[in-house]
Amino acid sequence: MPDQKHPKNILTTADGCPIADNQNSLTAGPRGPLLMQDVVLLEQMQAFNRERIPERVVHAKGSGALGTFTVTGDISRYTRAAFLNKIGKQTDVCARFSTVAGERGAADAERDVRGFALKFYTDEGNWDMVGNNTPVFFVRDPYKFQMFIHTQKRHPETNLRDLNMQWDFWSLSPESLHQVTILFSDRGIPASYRHMNGYGSHTYSLVNAAGERVWCKFHFKTLQGIKCMDDAHSAHTIAADRESHQRDLYESIKCGQFPKWRFCVQIMTEAEAEKFKYNPFDVTKIWPHREYPLIEVGILELNRNPENYFAEVEQASFSPSALVPGIGASPDRMLQARLMSYADAHRYRVGTNYQQLPVNKPRCPVMHYQRDGHMSVGQGGGLPNYEPNSFADAPKEAPEFREPGLPLGSDVVADRFNHRIGNDDYTQAGDLYRLMTEEQKSRLTAAMAGALMQVRPEIQQRQLCHLFRADGDYGARVARALGVSMEQHMVSGDGRAVAAK
Repeated sequence: MPDQKHPKNILTTADGCPIADNQNSLTAGPRGPLLMQDVVLLEQMQAFNRERIPERVVHAKGSGALGTFTVTGDISRYTRAAFLNKIGKQTDVCARFSTVAGERGAADAERDVRGFALKFYTDEGNWDMVGNNTPVFFVRDPYKFQMFIHTQKRHPETNLRDLNMQWDFWSLSPESLHQVTILFSDRGIPASYRHMNGYGSHTYSLVNAAGERVWCKFHFKTLQGIKCMDDAHSAHTIAADRESHQRDLYESIKCGQFPKWRFCVQIMTEAEAEKFKYNPFDVTKIWPHREYPLIEVGILELNRNPENYFAEVEQASFSPSALVPGIGASPDRMLQARLMSYADAHRYRVGTNYQQLPVNKPRCPVMHYQRDGHMSVGQGGGLPNYEPNSFADAPKEAPEFREPGLPLGSDVVADRFNHRIGNDDYTQAGDLYRLMTEEQKSRLTAAMAGALMQVRPEIQQRQLCHLFRADGDYGARVARALGVSMEQHMVSGDGRAVAAK
């Protein structure tokens, strides 16, 4: 018989075999038991048991979209990254936005930091910009990251979110105050993913064609304008729609209202970094815009919804280690740790070969000596799986992409340095507070006091000490709202009792 192909709309098994009856199981008679030879039923049950992969430890609840990035400003003097060096050049992008602390079933409109992750499918490999909607973070040393995330999750005994855990950690970690101030400010609850900024947060390096390095921070400024919610609006939104941000992003793109962001960079030379008043690689600090103004690079537009959420969003895997020539890391401790931990998490959660999935696969040729593992599609073919080798068509290193060395000084000692010594964790948080209007200050302090009211007194007072160190009015307003007399006794940032002045 001649070969026959069944129509595309015929229901089949995963092996492509047509299914004649998908309504009735194969049984021994009308009332008889099931038969093991009903391979269609077995396949469906087996696949159903395996439909879920582990959710992300953080950023579990997320929404995604796809689009393009278009260069509008030439920054070739700073970086050799090819996708940034031609005005008008377009690069495909995959974006994922998320809350940080909640599980996959959490509500979108909760007070929380938002994740802002982008995958640029460049001609020289994938560049992942994995950031948040805030320019700083809660901790500056990766030793504290896991501990911080534990406080945002569930109590090991009660299995409930616990404000005592959160504020106990924050009040013992003064470096978190800058981020905590943002979290409880008017920007603590974005109205939607479209109406918030995105930041790389960390300091990165840019290297140009001449091998010259500068330090850089990435900013994505929403062109929809900043819109946020207060606690009452958030509670109303959650009661009506727990998927409010997902719905807003999907429906805005569906109706042609494509969200856009202006991509900008801040640039600091190596010489300027030596004289900067803060550690320029401290993720709890910003670079003041008046000293390091934003330089426009291009426009990000999201203009396509995923056709399948699981394939294009849930399996999308972003890692700071996905870097392209011209964009590199820095001595930022948190970034250094994330370079390993994110890719490692994806290999656990999605699989060893997660980069071979369509949503994660680079659009340029991929050639390396990694082989096999779960779900490999045979990447590398019959070429050698070792290096060095003498085969002319096997992948070879490319010395022309080498970055310049990073001088660390002749007296560098490998040690566990106390990151709090010499660090001012209060000035920038206080500066932010003093920039606010009276109405903004009232809402910030009311929101913070509302959360602290549910916390043990000693934690309250420890946190109040940090607020007073940032700004006297900041601390006084929260103290009054809590009904706490700061004349009785205070505790220092490390928990020791001190006399009130």
